[in-house]
Amino acid sequence: MEINIKEITGLVEGKVVGDGDLTIKNVARIEDAIEGDLTFLYLPQYEKYLTSTRASAVLIKPEITKSNNSVTYIEVDNPNEAFNKILTKYFWKEAELDGIDETSSIHPEAVLGKNVSVGKNVVISKSCIIGDNTKIFHNTVIMNDVSVGNNCLIYPNVTIREECKIGQRVIIHPGAVIGSDGFGFLPDKKGKFHKIPQIGNVVIEDDVEIGSNTTIDRAALGSTIIKSGVKLDNLIQIAHNCYVGENTVISAQAGISGSTKVGKNCMMGGQAGLTGHIELGDGVLIGAQSGVSKSILKSGTYFGYPAQELGKSLRTEAHIRKLPEYILKIRDLEKRLSSLEETFQKKK
Repeated sequence: MEINIKEITGLVEGKVVGDGDLTIKNVARIEDAIEGDLTFLYLPQYEKYLTSTRASAVLIKPEITKSNNSVTYIEVDNPNEAFNKILTKYFWKEAELDGIDETSSIHPEAVLGKNVSVGKNVVISKSCIIGDNTKIFHNTVIMNDVSVGNNCLIYPNVTIREECKIGQRVIIHPGAVIGSDGFGFLPDKKGKFHKIPQIGNVVIEDDVEIGSNTTIDRAALGSTIIKSGVKLDNLIQIAHNCYVGENTVISAQAGISGSTKVGKNCMMGGQAGLTGHIELGDGVLIGAQSGVSKSILKSGTYFGYPAQELGKSLRTEAHIRKLPEYILKIRDLEKRLSSLEETFQKKK
């Protein structure tokens, strides 16, 4: 592929500083780029690569010093956003799957829309509805009464259990499980646990993306709800009857316990955990490995265990790291106090 830099500049509404006739062949990270590559400088910690990069062109903010004279620059306000536009238009390859494979098993009562593609060994069960232009890759199992919207992309080895509802333009990555039983058990007088039937479902709205091996449990009653625009990383656990609000983003290995509600435009870092039956308000940011044990309704950034407002948490952490020093000071003060008391007693 060869793309003239003027075409790229027009796409991102940028300004060329350097060779306006340059041709781009590929894209790469700034530290790995070679001649013919386009890269971008977005975070300050990568400025150190600007003088040594072998890239032919760099997307860059206008105010950044252009210290490498062998590079052509494209000035844009947001290099990250501009780079994403270029990737999407020129370099993003859609997953290829056409037609319905003869090894698939599609129930006679299932309804498939126009231009649906079904891979090898896929099972589509009774009374399922699959929307137009949806692709369902190999070894995926869709159980009874599931609905999947238009333009969805379901990668290999996904399981969608009975009565779950998937919206439009949803992407589900390999190994994800939608609608497994929630973790509900009731102990009897002898301490033996008995299963509580999980008779609800999962509702996933439009433009949601679900990472590999993420699990979303069906509700005990009603629905576990993932609202539109939510993005879930790999290896996330969302328990029964949870609610995740619009445009919330959750990183890998996070876990949300049952009946917890997460507001819209929230962010959760990797390995963060929320206990059950609590609520996060809109715009709450939870740092990586934080534990949330009670509701947080005020927007802002929270960190630690238990999660606190970021400033308070960092101050607490700073004191914790100084505990050995504090111990020595306390012991010294105790010795001095004891010496003063002895002197005082002698004077009496």
